Amino acid sequence: MTPIETPIQQQRLSSKRKLDDDDESVLDDDLVYVRMRKEETTETTVKPWSGGGCRGGGGSGDGLLKNRGPVCFFIRMVSEGYSVVMNAFPENTVQSIHERIYEMKRIPLFEQRLIFKGKQLQWEQTLAECGIQKDVILELVGRMRSTEHPQAWQVVNDMVTIAYDLCLGENVQDPVKTVKNLLTTYINLALAPKPKLDSDSATKYFQIFTNCSAISILVTLYVSPFTGNKSCSDTCIRHFLNCCKTTLSETFHTQAARVALEFCKLLRRVGIHDPLYLYCRNCLGFFLEASDITLASSEDQNDKGSVLVQDLFPFVRELADSLLMDLDMSIDTPSFACPVTSNVGDFAAFLVPVRNGIKQQKSNRGFVPYHKLGRNSLVLKEIEYLFLLYDQLLCKIEICLQKMDKRFVNKEMSHEENYFHPACSLYLSVLKELHKISKLYDGASEKLQGVLTRQKAVLCQLLVKYAKRSDEHQWILEHKNVTNFEARRHLAMMMFPEVKEDYEELHEMLIDRSQLLTESFEYVARAEPESLRAGLFMEFKNEEATGPGVLREWFLLVCQAIFNQENALFVSCPNDQTRFLPNSASKVHPLHLEYFSFCGRVIALALMHGVQVGIVFDRVFFLQLAGKSICVEDIRDADPELYRSCKQILDMDSDLVDSDALGLTFVREVDELGHRKAIELCPGGKDVVVTSKNRAKYIYLLIQNRFVTSIAQQVSHFAKGFADILSSTNLQTSFFQGLDPEDLDWMLRGCKDAISVEDWKKHTEYNGYKETDIQISWFWEIVGKMTAEEKKILLFFWTSVKYLPVEGFCGLGTHLYIYKSHEPGDHLPSSHTCFYRLCFPAYSSMPAMQARLKVITQEHIGSSFGTW
Repeated sequence: MTPIETPIQQQRLSSKRKLDDDDESVLDDDLVYVRMRKEETTETTVKPWSGGGCRGGGGSGDGLLKNRGPVCFFIRMVSEGYSVVMNAFPENTVQSIHERIYEMKRIPLFEQRLIFKGKQLQWEQTLAECGIQKDVILELVGRMRSTEHPQAWQVVNDMVTIAYDLCLGENVQDPVKTVKNLLTTYINLALAPKPKLDSDSATKYFQIFTNCSAISILVTLYVSPFTGNKSCSDTCIRHFLNCCKTTLSETFHTQAARVALEFCKLLRRVGIHDPLYLYCRNCLGFFLEASDITLASSEDQNDKGSVLVQDLFPFVRELADSLLMDLDMSIDTPSFACPVTSNVGDFAAFLVPVRNGIKQQKSNRGFVPYHKLGRNSLVLKEIEYLFLLYDQLLCKIEICLQKMDKRFVNKEMSHEENYFHPACSLYLSVLKELHKISKLYDGASEKLQGVLTRQKAVLCQLLVKYAKRSDEHQWILEHKNVTNFEARRHLAMMMFPEVKEDYEELHEMLIDRSQLLTESFEYVARAEPESLRAGLFMEFKNEEATGPGVLREWFLLVCQAIFNQENALFVSCPNDQTRFLPNSASKVHPLHLEYFSFCGRVIALALMHGVQVGIVFDRVFFLQLAGKSICVEDIRDADPELYRSCKQILDMDSDLVDSDALGLTFVREVDELGHRKAIELCPGGKDVVVTSKNRAKYIYLLIQNRFVTSIAQQVSHFAKGFADILSSTNLQTSFFQGLDPEDLDWMLRGCKDAISVEDWKKHTEYNGYKETDIQISWFWEIVGKMTAEEKKILLFFWTSVKYLPVEGFCGLGTHLYIYKSHEPGDHLPSSHTCFYRLCFPAYSSMPAMQARLKVITQEHIGSSFGTW
């Protein structure tokens, strides 16, 4: 017969029982640790632990025994969610407190556990032995059958116990490894497959970590005076937060942010320059930026999924002060050695949820000026502070830009770009954050625009020299008018991945010249985008030449084929045969849409490789790629006749139009495969007469049908193919929006002016020859007398470049070279197009040289005559 256990016996057995991984009846999941007022809790926590404690017989309680008066303390009632006050004498036992709790709340004794400083109080101990003093807080933990995640409770409790022992100065074998392993186990438990792994589950796991005082004990360990404790705590805290960053999904980031926030609050009292504090603050910024943090006001602080706006602003102020100091220091010491990137990065991260909170506050109240928000606004001070900070940063950044502009003017930076890199990168990052803040306040965007306009010259130089692919510069699109072509081109080109230098990573193509378009289509259109983004390696069948020069030639040849109007993919503008737009009748080609995707890829690849292909897009095509609408003025080049007709209708006398003198209805007639076809521009359009009141609508619908609807599929497939080559496919619209139509003209066609022989000579060097040699003098004299087309062919023979960049020869990025060949004088010149080398013998006379050059400047010979 099993003996009946008394309540006290049951409690003792329960307190000694180990937590079982499979036991779901261990702890109450509603556990909430008792805390004093925030400032008192924080202050107590960061001080080193004293020798007193709650270990059995471990605390002498001498301080209490000297005063036999009653002790007043608090007990947090878990299920009720509030604290009760108790008075007892130091010699009273823990058992007596449990019995009083039973009398008050009728909680069975065997379900009660009292926790003080992370340890369970034993029944036979006195309050003095446990170190219970005036105003301390005990936690009441119940052993309820509704408990979830018992193993997580056990793991965190074991970690707290070890940390507490270390704080008391006790020896623990390999403490760093032990604590790290427990923290890793805890995170793995949170990640273990469960039927429903959601934000609620994440909340529970991180509540366990918080409620077991894991955060406060680890910080206390960090400030502990015992040797090795600080290093142990530092390693373990970094390990835990790093695991949260690298292994937890975004589902957990909000809760991880709350844990990091608690670490920051406590460590901030250690010192704002403390390395561990800075690391925790950086992690908090990471979680804030990487997750959809819900910001709450002080009224909503009981919301378990929220972060208080007020909790984040001490860090925003702190980072803002550091940022202002960085800006001040950069004025005189541009290469200053300080954590600039970290400061501005963390500042940006903390602003993400803060801006969202302010946006929500404004949307709830309507968009009213910040100074008109009522005094009952819960984040009014924060909104006002951010506005004042915006003004302060904007004034400071303008001073910095003015100083940098003087350095550019004085050419101090021409040979010291790396020296100025930290400051210039900082300025661009701060401007980006100011742009984001400006969206929150009336008139703020105009202030920013004013600064950018006044500092346009230096801003453009910063963008060209210091904007990197790893940065995000899309914000400048809204201020495109303060940039120049060089800056816009640089920002657009950074949307492409860098071409790989390792030939083994490049997408290889072997193409037969006689099947150029068909085989190029197979190699490019059928390839995975990732393969093409690395770059291309190209050679023609039965030819030895390979390398960049051959690739440049292929781009020119394949673009000539694509835009050849016999292939029916594109049509040229009547007044400019190098300007194209998609052909609405391209469907005569069965694979026309696939070919448009192929064409988009080819053009993007040509831009990525920096090859000018000699063709440009018409304005109506460009605007559609940029996601913009088309008006009458935009069709001037695409269809001059239609443009004149539309202008006449719009300018015509109203009475004449209303008299039906035009005889127009809302119908457009088109030729389709030799047949005349009427297309209604609106439902019932054939019965709607054009009048003075609806003529603007008629013109709009006519243009939409002619230049948008009729080629919508072609444009869409071209855009998709183009986007395949960009670093991210969603950048396609941004790429074209960031450019003016003329910018893309210059990038695709290059310099429209005739080749300057003087510029050519200026960028040419010699090997084997000297500039004063007679052969060199003959050469430039002969070139100077060539026709424009002959010069292009010679340049192409020499470099595989037919269209120079808009900057001319300096845009090639390297010099051209003339090498002395040891071949007999009756040989033709040769070239190494990859290295821009022209080789010719020491001809004995100018006529002999001229005759040989005359041969290679014939179109059919000059093409693909380079060796490699």
